Amino acid sequence: MMPLYAVICRDKPGALQTRIDTRPAHLAHLKDSGIVRMAGPLIEEGEMRGSLVVLDCDDIAAARAWADADPYRAAGLFQSSEVIEWNKVIG
Repeated sequence: MMPLYAVICRDKPGALQTRIDTRPAHLAHLKDSGIVRMAGPLIEEGEMRGSLVVLDCDDIAAARAWADADPYRAAGLFQSSEVIEWNKVIG
């Protein structure tokens, strides 16, 4: 099994419409890459305000390349993002 990597992104304040407009392209990126183990939006006060994606890929460089190609990034949605190795313990 390859290592897992968490991509954790926080949206810019007031950027919900950017997220909504770009969501179809983002979802296609998730599905087409073949390395997404699980993914979903971060919710604050009932509103989507970030993303958590777990990738199953060769190394952190591949995970960063995937994150850099995310249509949300190209749309300027994120205030911050990080890619870190993640170790699944339960589930």
